[in-house]
Amino acid sequence: MSDLMRYVAAYLLAALGGKESPNSGDIKKILESVGIEADDVRLDKVVSELSGKNVEEVIVQGFSKLASVPSGGAVAASSASAPSAGGSAAAPAAEEKKEEKKEESEESEDDMGFGLFD
Repeated sequence: MSDLMRYVAAYLLAALGGKESPNSGDIKKILESVGIEADDVRLDKVVSELSGKNVEEVIVQGFSKLASVPSGGAVAASSASAPSAGGSAAAPAAEEKKEEKKEESEESEDDMGFGLFD
């Protein structure tokens, strides 16, 4: 999450928590509760940009902007076609998983000769 988005998220949390117009102190309190030191410059920018605006309308505007952002479908399509073009990339992964399961079962047998349900 970008630094600025932390402040926006804290502002929205304060607003959804009942504060009609959250101030810098409200946001700072939320951020500090999760160990984030608030930067006053960024904090003031978020408060000035969002003060007086309806939070629900801001969220709706944000969703409409997100709808126009590419979602990475081309990356998924290219990675899905790669194994068919250059051989099977899933086979080594499947073998690796089998080995991991085998190791786990060997480790679970080292429990002093008895199990939970024996």
